[in-house]
Amino acid sequence: MKIEARVELDAKATLGEGPCWDAAGQRLHWVDIERDTLHTYDPRSRENRSINVGQPIGAAVMRRSGGFLLALRDGFFELDPATGGLPHLVRPVTQLSGTRFNDGKCDPAGRFWAGTTGKNDRCSLYCLDADLTVHLRVEGVSISNGLAWSADERVMYYVDTRTRDVSAFDYDKATGEIGGRRVVIRIPDGMGWPDGMCIDEAGMLWIALWDGAMVGRWNPGNGELLNAIRLPVSRPTSCAFGGENGDELFITSARTGLTEGALANQPLAGGIFKCRPGVRGGPTWEFLG
Repeated sequence: MKIEARVELDAKATLGEGPCWDAAGQRLHWVDIERDTLHTYDPRSRENRSINVGQPIGAAVMRRSGGFLLALRDGFFELDPATGGLPHLVRPVTQLSGTRFNDGKCDPAGRFWAGTTGKNDRCSLYCLDADLTVHLRVEGVSISNGLAWSADERVMYYVDTRTRDVSAFDYDKATGEIGGRRVVIRIPDGMGWPDGMCIDEAGMLWIALWDGAMVGRWNPGNGELLNAIRLPVSRPTSCAFGGENGDELFITSARTGLTEGALANQPLAGGIFKCRPGVRGGPTWEFLG
C-alpha cells in the first residue's frame, strides 16, 4: 500500500520535533528545538500559535492538571500557556554539562520520560515521576530519541540514534522500572538514522529516519520493514497519530544543517506533513503530577 503524505503546515522549522496530539482540543503540539519554541497547531483553522521558552526545548507533554511539562536544556520545567510562567522543577543531578534534553513522552502511568543529547556518547534517559522525583533509567546513550509503549503496557521501545538500533525493554507500569533490554529493529546503513517514533493499534512502530527522507512502519516482532512513507524532505524527525479518529499521522521535519543547495531542492524542509496510513494510533498520555 502506497501512502502519500502532503504538507500540512509549511512551518520552515529549524528543528521541528516532538509532535503530541491533544485529543480534547483536537490540536497538535510540537516544538522547534533550536528556536526555543513550543507550537500549537489547529488543523481546522490552520492556525499555528507559538510560545518562546528561552532555551532549547526537546519535548513538551500535556499535564492532566493543565498546561505543559517541558524538557528543556536545563532540566524539567512546567509551563502555563496563559501566563507564560515557566517554573523550573528539577535538573537531574547526573545530567552532564554540554548536554540538553531531547525527545520525550509520557508513559501509560503518566510519568514523563526524556533523554539527553550532546557531543559525546555519555547521554542518558530519565524518568520524571508524578511526585517530581527523577530516576536515571538508561546510561551511555549516544542520542536519546523516540519512545513508545505496547498496548498491553508491558514493553517500552526506545531509540538510541547513533547505534541505529531500536530496543525493547520489559516495562513495569506500577513502578516505572525497565529491564531485559534487547534490540528488536536495526536500521540498515544508508537508510538514515532512527529519530522519533510512535506506535499503532496493531503494535507496529512508525520511525522517522533522519537523512533517510522517509518514515518507516516496522514490525518489532521480527524487525521487518512493512511500509514506507516517502517524503520530499531529507530530515523527518518524528511522527504522531492524531485527528478526530486517531487515524492521521503527523510528521515533523528539520532544516538545520542543510546547505543552501539542499534547501533549494527541498523547499518544504522544516514543514509538518500529514497522511492517512490506514491504521489508528495508540493513545497520548498526559503527565499526572
